[in-house]
Amino acid sequence: MSLFGIGAPIKTQEVFGVSTRVLEHSYIDRGDLDKKIQVSLGRNRHIALRGESKCGKSWLRQQNVPDGIVVQCRLDKMVSDIYVDALSQIGVKLTIEDGSRNAFKGTLEATQEFGFKLLTKIGFKQSGTGEWEEARKSKPVGHDISDLRYVSDVIKASGRRLIIEDFHYMKSEQRKAFAFDLKALWDYENYIVIIGIWTETNLLLHLNPDLSGRIEEMTIYWNNDDLCKVITKGSEVLNIEFDRKLTNSFVSDAFGTVGILQTMLLSTLDNAGVTEQQVKKIVISDHDALVNSGMQYAEQLNALYQTFARRVAGGIRQRAKSTGIYAHMMAVVLAASNEDLGRGLPIAEIYKLASAREPRIQKGNLRTILEKIDRMQVDSDGRGLVITYDQHQEEVFVVDKQLLLYRKYATVKWPWENIIEQVNEAQGGYDADDIDQEAA
Repeated sequence: MSLFGIGAPIKTQEVFGVSTRVLEHSYIDRGDLDKKIQVSLGRNRHIALRGESKCGKSWLRQQNVPDGIVVQCRLDKMVSDIYVDALSQIGVKLTIEDGSRNAFKGTLEATQEFGFKLLTKIGFKQSGTGEWEEARKSKPVGHDISDLRYVSDVIKASGRRLIIEDFHYMKSEQRKAFAFDLKALWDYENYIVIIGIWTETNLLLHLNPDLSGRIEEMTIYWNNDDLCKVITKGSEVLNIEFDRKLTNSFVSDAFGTVGILQTMLLSTLDNAGVTEQQVKKIVISDHDALVNSGMQYAEQLNALYQTFARRVAGGIRQRAKSTGIYAHMMAVVLAASNEDLGRGLPIAEIYKLASAREPRIQKGNLRTILEKIDRMQVDSDGRGLVITYDQHQEEVFVVDKQLLLYRKYATVKWPWENIIEQVNEAQGGYDADDIDQEAA
């Protein structure tokens, strides 16, 4: 409860900040997107939600599909892994022996009582008994399947909707394969929600034109007015007010993402000495508190982006007479404007700038190494994308927009700058690993 009612005052972290649960005191239905999603959820169609990093995708999903079966994609995740992961969450083990598009051979096996009930519900019998307690005493019996329909039926029987998050992490061929599976799943009346970051409008429809009329894409987008509403709503709860200059700075530093905004708001309040709801309304105008917050945020991000830089630089090696194409490409991309990295930096522009730095760089080689850039960044679990290359659009864009704030508040010398200096001094060069062979 608030100071104006019964109980302790509301803490600032209950209003602002990044949280695993939705902070209702500052949650905004931007552009009536929640309302649109609810309408679509009641219709026979898949939903694709594309949004920038830190745009509140997790909160949006929790708010609208609180009990979904959530599968997180990683760079090496196969389409079949999606189904294995999804079914494991509802007590069913899927073992795939052989798979191809829209069909595979394998077995379904209950591992929990709920899973046992699901298999029974769709007509499977296990161990010749109708009770889970008896069934699990005997050796589990797998049920042969030879079609995606069985997997779909189990998910439908659970009463929960399948949610695919971070779809952009999947390799392009796996995205295309899943786009074709989506048509089959639609035929089986199983409607999926796909969430990710991509620049191309109606990406899934492009991957599979048969999805026309069967999928609706929505953009998770924050304009300045929506971000201001977050500030206003939370401020009213805390009985505070940020002056106009500070509000404008918050919005500018958010780079169109609510996650950055939420983090900066809470940190700035901490630096201003405000930790809870105020009895008497106060106006906060300390711009230094925001600058300090930005510097602290950048310091926290330093390990993340230095790891990113080391991974990319780790793919660059010395070889006599090479062009140093990776190093020059990264230097060009990381020097691009916020606007270009947000909407997509065309390969033609990258080539123009990189070849001006090193005339021997060829556009075909540049395209080849850009197709490898995702793998160079991720860790052993397939996570950690900062920038990515869209092969359809032939553009590089930023996946993690915290990078833009990091560039603003941190003074950093990227490792490829040192590599380029060494190239010039040695009159030789650095390039990619042996597999790349100068990306040719």
